Amino acid sequence: MTHMGFVGVSTAESSIMRIFPRWAEILNLPTRTLIGHDLPLDATVENYRTLVEQIRDDPHHLGALVTTHKMALFEAAHDLFDELDTFSTLCGEISSISKRDGALLGHAKDPITAGLALSEFLPANHFDSTGAHALIMGAGGAGTALSWHLSERDDRPDSITVTDTSTFRLEHLRDVHARRGTPPEAIRYLLASDQDATRALLTALPASSLVVNASGLGKDRPGSPLPDSAVFPHNAYVWEFNYRGSLEFLAQARRQEGSAELVIVDGWRYFIHGWTQVIAEVFSLEMNEQLVKRLADAALNDR
Repeated sequence: MTHMGFVGVSTAESSIMRIFPRWAEILNLPTRTLIGHDLPLDATVENYRTLVEQIRDDPHHLGALVTTHKMALFEAAHDLFDELDTFSTLCGEISSISKRDGALLGHAKDPITAGLALSEFLPANHFDSTGAHALIMGAGGAGTALSWHLSERDDRPDSITVTDTSTFRLEHLRDVHARRGTPPEAIRYLLASDQDATRALLTALPASSLVVNASGLGKDRPGSPLPDSAVFPHNAYVWEFNYRGSLEFLAQARRQEGSAELVIVDGWRYFIHGWTQVIAEVFSLEMNEQLVKRLADAALNDR
């Protein structure tokens, strides 16, 4: 029986396990079966290589979406792929595994996904019209993708700051943007040594700034990159990339939603766009706005 895969940490808890069969029927896919491949956060190189080889060598396995492990999987197993797209090689991540005519293909869909999701709630000229800045907490795959997208906007923010607790991830992100040709002064890469350091960055942001939790905290691990005493800028757009989990960052924003007049967005639409982009790649489909809306409507009961 043919199937599609889902590489994550706790895939059984994801709504997609219930949604995929519904989407498969709407899209008339050749399979209604989605199988989870759970790997721990500290998975070894051999774990990643074994999984990619399993997907490659199983004729019934049509491809997979990769979540938390995008960068680690690329680092460990990129040489096993016959083709990698430009985003994948420059960003150093793989979020989509697919097959064409016996070849194993890897794609990084997150820059596209981030742009599609962001455009649904942030005006096209937001940064030019408000002077707002962007603070992205987390330099992993999602943070890399969003910083890539923001650096390509016509109204690129005057200040894009990316924080992380890992010097390695920050240096990796710096290298990604150097290869892309992003001006060195366009992005600040700051080590978040503790929550107080991140709180100080938040306090310095102008009104209407974009504040993003791309750290993974609140989903794969409990917690938030911000202390509870942190104060969001007035009229800020607060984006939590997660839609499930303990979601402490989202709760912090909710407590200030009225007083600071925040626009708060969770990761549901990012989830929708991420999955529809990879499904389109795996099954050679064309996605459009109307079809994505139909799929999103079909998933609402599992919101």
